[in-house]
Amino acid sequence: MSQITSIEPQVKDKTRCNVYIDGRFYCGIKLEVAIKHRLKAGMEIDRAELDKIQLDTEKMQAMDKALTHMSASPKTRRQIGDFLTKKGYVGAVVGYVLERLEYYGYVNDADYCKTYINSVSGKSKRVMEIELLKRGVDKNTVDEALSDYSDDDDEIFNLVKKYLRGKEPTKDNVYKGCRYLVSKGYEYDAVKRACERINEEDEDN
Repeated sequence: MSQITSIEPQVKDKTRCNVYIDGRFYCGIKLEVAIKHRLKAGMEIDRAELDKIQLDTEKMQAMDKALTHMSASPKTRRQIGDFLTKKGYVGAVVGYVLERLEYYGYVNDADYCKTYINSVSGKSKRVMEIELLKRGVDKNTVDEALSDYSDDDDEIFNLVKKYLRGKEPTKDNVYKGCRYLVSKGYEYDAVKRACERINEEDEDN
């Protein structure tokens, strides 16, 4: 058994309160629910029982908050989970919401990857991989989404040309431009082809 050490009103939402167990924040819960179950400081309570109280009373509210959060732009499973956790929902509630969202197709990390890849421009395959991993997509899903993607030769060629604006198109400057793109995550072979193409154009002029 654990002890509720304090129950404090939330600053941004006076209809909710934060429950602290053994001196640490444990979860947020509706004030009326805390009153209904007679939760108070000093009370001994089993954490599993508190999880059940929150799950039974707040899963629909948590679902609404998740859907509202997703309305502006698609989110990954982990982004939704992190959002609900920061709102004070316990793992049982977060897990319920994520399960329902996946079941109805509102959260699908594979689809998220495809949407993200099709919506960005000017980013290398490596940079997209890093950003998707940061957003919580597992590596296997990211690798699958990027399996048929390769950095576009024409795009890289234009990026090197952009780098060379205002500079002499010497082989040394071309090399620096290509090295810069490699450092940004563009595939070495694709960058090399762009360098060779630029050098060939200069030789023809």
